[in-house]
Amino acid sequence: MPRPLSHIRVLDLSRVLAGPWASQNLADLGAEVIKIERPGAGDDTRGWGPPWLKDSEGRDTRDSSYFLSCNRGKKSITVDISKPEGQGIVRALAAKCDVLIENYKVGTLARYGLDYAALQAVNPGLIYCSVTGFGQSGPYAPRPGYDFVFQGMGGLMSITGERDGEPGAGPMKVGIAITDILTGMYASLAITAAITHRERGGGGQYIDMALLDCMVAFNANQISGYLVSGNIPRRYGNAHPNVVPYQVFPCKDGHIILAIGNDSQYASFCKVTGRPELAADERYRLMTGRIVNRDTLIPLIADIMKERGMHEWIAALEAANVPCGPINNMQQVFEDPQVQHRGMRVDIPTASGLPCPSVASPMRFSATPVEYTVPPPALGQHTQEILRELLGMDPQAVDALVAKGIV
Repeated sequence: MPRPLSHIRVLDLSRVLAGPWASQNLADLGAEVIKIERPGAGDDTRGWGPPWLKDSEGRDTRDSSYFLSCNRGKKSITVDISKPEGQGIVRALAAKCDVLIENYKVGTLARYGLDYAALQAVNPGLIYCSVTGFGQSGPYAPRPGYDFVFQGMGGLMSITGERDGEPGAGPMKVGIAITDILTGMYASLAITAAITHRERGGGGQYIDMALLDCMVAFNANQISGYLVSGNIPRRYGNAHPNVVPYQVFPCKDGHIILAIGNDSQYASFCKVTGRPELAADERYRLMTGRIVNRDTLIPLIADIMKERGMHEWIAALEAANVPCGPINNMQQVFEDPQVQHRGMRVDIPTASGLPCPSVASPMRFSATPVEYTVPPPALGQHTQEILRELLGMDPQAVDALVAKGIV
Protein backbone atom coordinates (compact mmCIF):
# COMPACT_ATOMS: atom_id res chain seq x y z
CA MET A 1 0.00 0.00 0.00
CA PRO A 2 1.54 3.36 -1.02
CA ARG A 3 2.08 5.77 1.84
CA PRO A 4 0.02 9.01 1.92
CA LEU A 5 2.64 11.18 0.18
CA SER A 6 4.40 8.55 -1.92
CA HIS A 7 3.35 10.50 -5.04
CA ILE A 8 5.09 13.68 -3.86
CA ARG A 9 8.67 14.79 -4.47
CA VAL A 10 10.19 17.46 -2.21
CA LEU A 11 13.23 19.64 -2.90
CA ASP A 12 14.68 20.61 0.48
CA LEU A 13 16.98 23.63 0.50
CA SER A 14 16.68 24.07 4.26
CA ARG A 15 19.17 23.34 6.99
CA VAL A 16 19.50 23.12 10.78
CA LEU A 17 16.08 22.26 12.30
CA ALA A 18 12.77 23.95 11.37
CA GLY A 19 12.88 23.20 7.63
CA PRO A 20 14.50 19.76 8.01
CA TRP A 21 11.89 18.82 10.64
CA ALA A 22 9.14 19.64 8.14
CA SER A 23 10.77 17.68 5.33
CA GLN A 24 11.41 14.70 7.62
CA ASN A 25 7.69 14.64 8.45
CA LEU A 26 6.95 14.57 4.72
CA ALA A 27 9.52 11.79 4.22
CA ASP A 28 7.89 9.79 7.02
CA LEU A 29 4.62 10.12 5.10
CA GLY A 30 6.24 8.64 2.00
CA ALA A 31 7.47 11.69 0.06
CA GLU A 32 10.74 11.48 -1.85
CA VAL A 33 12.88 14.21 -0.26
CA ILE A 34 15.98 15.51 -2.06
CA LYS A 35 18.16 17.50 0.33
CA ILE A 36 20.42 20.14 -1.24
CA GLU A 37 23.65 20.66 0.72
CA ARG A 38 26.83 22.69 0.35
CA PRO A 39 29.70 20.76 -1.26
CA GLY A 40 32.30 19.76 1.30
CA ALA A 41 30.33 21.05 4.29
CA GLY A 42 26.67 20.13 4.14
CA ASP A 43 24.00 21.04 6.64
CA ASP A 44 25.46 22.98 9.58
CA THR A 45 24.20 20.34 12.02
CA ARG A 46 26.39 17.62 10.53
CA GLY A 47 29.18 19.13 12.61
CA TRP A 48 27.17 19.75 15.77
CA GLY A 49 28.76 16.99 17.79
CA PRO A 50 29.55 15.33 20.07
CA PRO A 51 27.67 13.14 20.48
CA TRP A 52 28.41 11.29 17.26
CA LEU A 53 27.02 8.08 15.85
CA LYS A 54 29.36 5.18 16.70
CA ASP A 55 30.80 2.77 14.13
CA SER A 56 30.88 -1.02 14.51
CA GLU A 57 34.01 -0.77 16.66
CA GLY A 58 32.60 1.89 18.96
CA ARG A 59 34.52 4.77 17.43
CA ASP A 60 32.98 8.16 16.68
CA THR A 61 31.88 8.75 13.12
CA ARG A 62 31.35 12.26 11.78
CA ASP A 63 27.55 11.94 11.87
CA SER A 64 26.23 14.10 14.71
CA SER A 65 23.21 12.97 16.67
CA TYR A 66 21.66 16.39 15.98
CA PHE A 67 21.76 15.83 12.21
CA LEU A 68 20.44 12.30 12.62
CA SER A 69 17.42 13.57 14.57
CA CYS A 70 15.82 15.39 11.65
CA ASN A 71 17.10 13.96 8.36
CA ARG A 72 15.99 10.35 8.06
CA GLY A 73 14.30 9.23 4.86
CA LYS A 74 16.09 11.78 2.64
CA LYS A 75 18.51 11.78 -0.28
CA SER A 76 21.51 14.12 -0.20
CA ILE A 77 22.90 15.97 -3.21
CA THR A 78 25.65 18.57 -2.96
CA VAL A 79 25.20 21.68 -5.12
CA ASP A 80 26.89 25.09 -5.01
CA ILE A 81 23.89 27.33 -5.58
CA SER A 82 26.07 30.46 -5.69
CA LYS A 83 27.30 29.40 -9.15
CA PRO A 84 25.15 29.64 -12.31
CA GLU A 85 25.60 25.92 -13.03
CA GLY A 86 24.39 25.07 -9.52
CA GLN A 87 21.42 27.37 -9.89
CA GLY A 88 20.57 25.61 -13.14
CA ILE A 89 20.57 22.26 -11.36
CA VAL A 90 18.20 23.55 -8.68
CA ARG A 91 15.85 24.99 -11.32
CA ALA A 92 15.87 21.71 -13.21
CA LEU A 93 15.07 19.80 -10.01
CA ALA A 94 12.34 22.27 -9.04
CA ALA A 95 10.68 21.62 -12.38
CA LYS A 96 10.38 17.95 -11.39
CA CYS A 97 9.29 18.47 -7.77
CA ASP A 98 5.96 19.15 -6.11
CA VAL A 99 7.25 21.00 -3.06
CA LEU A 100 10.26 23.20 -2.28
CA ILE A 101 11.29 24.11 1.27
CA GLU A 102 13.91 26.77 2.02
CA ASN A 103 15.03 28.81 5.02
CA TYR A 104 17.40 31.38 3.57
CA LYS A 105 17.31 35.02 4.66
CA VAL A 106 14.64 37.10 2.94
CA GLY A 107 15.74 37.96 -0.61
CA THR A 108 18.75 35.61 -0.77
CA LEU A 109 17.32 33.12 -3.24
CA ALA A 110 15.92 35.92 -5.42
CA ARG A 111 19.53 36.97 -6.08
CA TYR A 112 20.18 33.47 -7.39
CA GLY A 113 17.03 33.31 -9.49
CA LEU A 114 15.61 30.65 -7.19
CA ASP A 115 12.77 32.60 -5.58
CA TYR A 116 9.11 31.58 -5.88
CA ALA A 117 8.37 33.83 -8.88
CA ALA A 118 11.30 32.43 -10.86
CA LEU A 119 10.56 28.77 -10.06
CA GLN A 120 6.81 29.11 -10.51
CA ALA A 121 7.57 30.11 -14.09
CA VAL A 122 9.13 26.69 -14.72
CA ASN A 123 6.66 24.76 -12.51
CA PRO A 124 3.27 26.48 -11.99
CA GLY A 125 2.15 23.69 -9.65
CA LEU A 126 5.09 24.13 -7.28
CA ILE A 127 4.30 24.54 -3.58
CA TYR A 128 7.09 26.77 -2.29
CA CYS A 129 7.49 27.05 1.51
CA SER A 130 9.83 29.68 2.96
CA VAL A 131 10.80 29.42 6.63
CA THR A 132 12.31 32.53 8.18
CA GLY A 133 12.61 34.09 11.60
CA PHE A 134 10.21 37.00 11.11
CA GLY A 135 8.42 36.27 7.83
CA GLN A 136 8.65 37.88 4.41
CA SER A 137 7.20 41.25 5.45
CA GLY A 138 7.34 43.71 8.32
CA PRO A 139 10.09 45.82 9.92
CA TYR A 140 12.01 42.77 11.20
CA ALA A 141 11.85 40.71 8.00
CA PRO A 142 15.54 41.16 7.06
CA ARG A 143 16.79 40.07 10.49
CA PRO A 144 18.28 36.64 11.19
CA GLY A 145 16.79 34.78 14.13
CA TYR A 146 17.29 31.73 16.29
CA ASP A 147 14.98 29.62 18.42
CA PHE A 148 16.22 31.03 21.73
CA VAL A 149 15.42 34.59 20.59
CA PHE A 150 11.87 33.64 19.65
CA GLN A 151 11.20 31.86 22.91
CA GLY A 152 11.88 35.22 24.50
CA MET A 153 10.25 37.54 21.95
CA GLY A 154 7.19 35.35 21.53
CA GLY A 155 6.35 35.36 25.23
CA LEU A 156 7.08 31.73 26.14
CA MET A 157 9.97 32.51 28.49
CA SER A 158 7.85 35.05 30.37
CA ILE A 159 5.61 32.19 31.54
CA THR A 160 8.33 29.53 31.88
CA GLY A 161 10.46 29.26 35.02
CA GLU A 162 10.00 29.57 38.76
CA ARG A 163 7.60 32.22 40.02
CA ASP A 164 8.99 35.46 41.37
CA GLY A 165 10.15 35.17 44.96
CA GLU A 166 11.03 31.47 44.68
CA PRO A 167 14.62 30.13 44.60
CA GLY A 168 15.91 30.17 41.03
CA ALA A 169 13.15 32.51 39.88
CA GLY A 170 13.47 34.04 36.43
CA PRO A 171 12.61 33.43 32.79
CA MET A 172 13.64 30.02 31.46
CA LYS A 173 13.81 28.57 27.97
CA VAL A 174 12.45 25.14 27.09
CA GLY A 175 15.07 22.38 26.94
CA ILE A 176 14.71 21.83 23.19
CA ALA A 177 14.54 24.25 20.25
CA ILE A 178 10.77 24.24 20.50
CA THR A 179 10.18 27.20 18.15
CA ASP A 180 11.99 25.34 15.36
CA ILE A 181 10.05 22.14 16.01
CA LEU A 182 6.73 24.01 16.12
CA THR A 183 7.50 25.84 12.90
CA GLY A 184 8.44 22.56 11.24
CA MET A 185 5.14 21.03 12.36
CA TYR A 186 3.09 24.02 11.17
CA ALA A 187 5.00 23.98 7.88
CA SER A 188 4.25 20.26 7.42
CA LEU A 189 0.55 20.93 7.94
CA ALA A 190 0.55 23.93 5.61
CA ILE A 191 2.33 21.98 2.88
CA THR A 192 -0.03 19.01 3.07
CA ALA A 193 -3.00 21.43 2.98
CA ALA A 194 -1.52 23.08 -0.12
CA ILE A 195 -1.09 19.65 -1.72
CA THR A 196 -4.76 18.91 -1.08
CA HIS A 197 -5.74 22.28 -2.56
CA ARG A 198 -3.72 21.57 -5.69
CA GLU A 199 -5.16 18.08 -6.05
CA ARG A 200 -8.68 19.56 -5.91
CA GLY A 201 -7.95 21.66 -8.98
CA GLY A 202 -6.06 24.60 -7.51
CA GLY A 203 -2.51 25.42 -8.50
CA GLY A 204 0.71 25.71 -6.60
CA GLN A 205 1.20 28.45 -4.04
CA TYR A 206 3.63 30.22 -1.76
CA ILE A 207 3.74 29.54 1.99
CA ASP A 208 5.31 32.14 4.29
CA MET A 209 6.26 30.53 7.64
CA ALA A 210 7.75 32.69 10.42
CA LEU A 211 9.22 31.36 13.66
CA LEU A 212 7.94 34.38 15.58
CA ASP A 213 4.38 33.82 14.30
CA CYS A 214 4.47 30.17 15.34
CA MET A 215 5.78 30.98 18.80
CA VAL A 216 3.11 33.61 19.40
CA ALA A 217 0.39 31.19 18.24
CA PHE A 218 1.81 28.48 20.51
CA ASN A 219 0.97 30.47 23.63
CA ALA A 220 -2.61 29.18 23.26
CA ASN A 221 -4.71 29.61 26.41
CA GLN A 222 -2.11 31.84 28.08
CA ILE A 223 -2.26 34.47 25.38
CA SER A 224 -6.03 34.05 25.06
CA GLY A 225 -6.33 34.74 28.77
CA TYR A 226 -4.38 37.96 28.32
CA LEU A 227 -6.48 39.07 25.35
CA VAL A 228 -9.70 38.43 27.28
CA SER A 229 -8.71 39.89 30.64
CA GLY A 230 -5.84 42.28 29.98
CA ASN A 231 -3.91 40.56 32.78
CA ILE A 232 -0.35 39.70 31.84
CA PRO A 233 0.34 35.99 32.56
CA ARG A 234 3.15 35.29 34.99
CA ARG A 235 5.45 32.39 35.71
CA TYR A 236 4.15 29.58 37.90
CA GLY A 237 7.16 27.26 37.76
CA ASN A 238 5.80 23.73 37.42
CA ALA A 239 2.31 24.85 38.45
CA HIS A 240 -0.62 25.66 36.16
CA PRO A 241 -2.39 29.05 36.18
CA ASN A 242 -5.86 27.58 35.67
CA VAL A 243 -5.71 24.06 37.17
CA VAL A 244 -4.93 23.17 40.83
CA PRO A 245 -3.26 20.93 41.94
CA TYR A 246 -1.29 20.60 38.71
CA GLN A 247 2.42 20.64 39.49
CA VAL A 248 5.44 18.75 40.84
CA PHE A 249 5.62 17.69 44.48
CA PRO A 250 8.58 16.16 46.35
CA CYS A 251 8.08 12.67 47.81
CA LYS A 252 10.18 10.59 50.16
CA ASP A 253 12.39 9.39 47.33
CA GLY A 254 11.97 11.74 44.40
CA HIS A 255 9.27 13.82 42.78
CA ILE A 256 5.78 13.20 41.46
CA ILE A 257 3.64 15.11 38.99
CA LEU A 258 0.02 15.61 39.99
CA ALA A 259 -2.20 16.65 37.07
CA ILE A 260 -5.66 16.77 38.64
CA GLY A 261 -7.87 18.30 36.00
CA ASN A 262 -11.38 18.18 37.47
CA ASP A 263 -13.33 18.04 40.72
CA SER A 264 -14.03 14.29 40.69
CA GLN A 265 -10.32 13.54 40.29
CA TYR A 266 -9.60 15.87 43.19
CA ALA A 267 -12.16 14.06 45.38
CA SER A 268 -10.51 10.73 44.49
CA PHE A 269 -7.10 12.18 45.33
CA CYS A 270 -8.32 13.29 48.76
CA LYS A 271 -9.78 9.85 49.42
CA VAL A 272 -6.55 8.04 48.46
CA THR A 273 -4.46 10.34 50.63
CA GLY A 274 -6.76 9.88 53.62
CA ARG A 275 -7.77 13.53 53.68
CA PRO A 276 -11.46 13.55 52.63
CA GLU A 277 -11.99 16.78 54.55
CA LEU A 278 -10.00 18.61 51.87
CA ALA A 279 -12.58 17.57 49.30
CA ALA A 280 -15.46 18.71 51.49
CA ASP A 281 -13.86 22.06 52.32
CA GLU A 282 -15.77 24.77 50.43
CA ARG A 283 -12.50 26.57 49.73
CA TYR A 284 -11.17 23.64 47.72
CA ARG A 285 -14.19 21.55 46.62
CA LEU A 286 -14.44 23.21 43.19
CA MET A 287 -11.66 24.09 40.74
CA THR A 288 -12.42 27.80 40.97
CA GLY A 289 -11.91 27.69 44.73
CA ARG A 290 -8.68 25.74 44.40
CA ILE A 291 -7.32 28.32 41.97
CA VAL A 292 -8.22 31.24 44.22
CA ASN A 293 -6.97 29.48 47.37
CA ARG A 294 -3.91 27.73 45.94
CA ASP A 295 -1.58 29.45 48.43
CA THR A 296 -3.20 27.60 51.34
CA LEU A 297 -3.97 24.32 49.57
CA ILE A 298 -0.60 23.63 47.95
CA PRO A 299 1.39 23.54 51.23
CA LEU A 300 -1.11 21.02 52.62
CA ILE A 301 -0.71 18.75 49.59
CA ALA A 302 3.08 19.16 49.70
CA ASP A 303 3.14 17.83 53.27
CA ILE A 304 0.92 14.89 52.31
CA MET A 305 3.09 13.86 49.34
CA LYS A 306 6.21 13.70 51.53
CA GLU A 307 4.64 10.87 53.52
CA ARG A 308 5.29 8.15 50.88
CA GLY A 309 7.69 7.32 48.07
CA MET A 310 7.06 8.21 44.44
CA HIS A 311 6.31 4.71 43.18
CA GLU A 312 4.04 4.01 46.13
CA TRP A 313 2.05 7.15 45.40
CA ILE A 314 1.84 6.45 41.67
CA ALA A 315 0.52 2.94 42.25
CA ALA A 316 -2.16 4.14 44.68
CA LEU A 317 -3.22 7.16 42.65
CA GLU A 318 -3.31 5.41 39.29
CA ALA A 319 -5.53 2.72 40.81
CA ALA A 320 -7.99 5.51 41.64
CA ASN A 321 -7.70 7.10 38.16
CA VAL A 322 -5.93 10.16 39.50
CA PRO A 323 -3.58 11.51 36.77
CA CYS A 324 0.02 11.46 37.96
CA GLY A 325 3.45 10.42 36.83
CA PRO A 326 7.20 10.41 37.39
CA ILE A 327 9.82 12.77 35.97
CA ASN A 328 11.92 10.51 33.75
CA ASN A 329 15.36 11.14 32.34
CA MET A 330 15.93 10.02 28.73
CA GLN A 331 17.15 6.57 29.79
CA GLN A 332 14.07 6.04 31.91
CA VAL A 333 11.85 7.20 29.04
CA PHE A 334 13.01 4.34 26.86
CA GLU A 335 12.85 1.86 29.75
CA ASP A 336 9.18 2.66 30.28
CA PRO A 337 6.99 -0.31 29.26
CA GLN A 338 4.44 1.90 27.49
CA VAL A 339 7.13 3.63 25.43
CA GLN A 340 8.61 0.22 24.58
CA HIS A 341 5.19 -1.15 23.65
CA ARG A 342 4.58 1.79 21.32
CA GLY A 343 7.90 1.13 19.59
CA MET A 344 9.19 4.66 20.03
CA ARG A 345 12.78 3.62 19.36
CA VAL A 346 13.59 2.40 15.88
CA ASP A 347 16.97 1.33 14.53
CA ILE A 348 17.33 2.08 10.83
CA PRO A 349 19.83 -0.11 8.94
CA THR A 350 22.65 1.76 7.22
CA ALA A 351 24.75 0.82 4.20
CA SER A 352 27.60 -0.22 6.53
CA GLY A 353 25.27 -2.54 8.41
CA LEU A 354 25.45 -0.39 11.54
CA PRO A 355 21.98 0.54 12.83
CA CYS A 356 21.16 4.22 13.19
CA PRO A 357 19.00 4.82 16.29
CA SER A 358 16.01 7.07 15.75
CA VAL A 359 12.77 8.08 17.44
CA ALA A 360 9.64 6.80 15.74
CA SER A 361 7.12 9.19 14.27
CA PRO A 362 4.09 9.66 16.53
CA MET A 363 1.84 9.51 13.43
CA ARG A 364 0.21 6.08 13.40
CA PHE A 365 -1.82 4.97 10.36
CA SER A 366 -3.86 1.77 10.16
CA ALA A 367 -3.48 1.36 6.39
CA THR A 368 -0.32 3.30 5.47
CA PRO A 369 2.14 3.04 8.37
CA VAL A 370 5.38 4.99 8.51
CA GLU A 371 8.36 2.94 7.34
CA TYR A 372 11.91 3.22 8.66
CA THR A 373 14.13 1.94 5.89
CA VAL A 374 16.13 5.00 4.80
CA PRO A 375 18.65 6.38 7.32
CA PRO A 376 19.91 9.98 7.30
CA PRO A 377 22.12 10.29 4.22
CA ALA A 378 25.85 10.74 3.98
CA LEU A 379 26.86 14.09 2.51
CA GLY A 380 26.28 13.96 -1.25
CA GLN A 381 25.41 10.27 -1.12
CA HIS A 382 22.82 10.56 -3.90
CA THR A 383 24.38 13.24 -6.12
CA GLN A 384 25.29 10.90 -8.96
CA GLU A 385 21.96 9.07 -8.79
CA ILE A 386 19.84 12.22 -8.92
CA LEU A 387 21.81 14.01 -11.62
CA ARG A 388 21.97 10.97 -13.88
CA GLU A 389 18.62 9.30 -13.27
CA LEU A 390 16.29 12.19 -12.45
CA LEU A 391 17.85 14.93 -14.59
CA GLY A 392 19.20 12.61 -17.27
CA MET A 393 22.74 13.99 -17.29
CA ASP A 394 25.42 11.90 -18.96
CA PRO A 395 28.42 10.76 -16.89
CA GLN A 396 30.80 13.18 -18.60
CA ALA A 397 28.63 16.17 -17.75
CA VAL A 398 28.40 15.07 -14.12
CA ASP A 399 32.15 14.53 -13.94
CA ALA A 400 32.72 18.05 -15.30
CA LEU A 401 30.51 19.52 -12.57
CA VAL A 402 32.44 17.58 -9.95
CA ALA A 403 35.74 18.80 -11.34
CA LYS A 404 34.57 22.43 -11.12
CA GLY A 405 33.32 21.98 -7.56
CA ILE A 406 29.71 22.70 -8.50
CA VAL A 407 28.56 19.37 -7.05
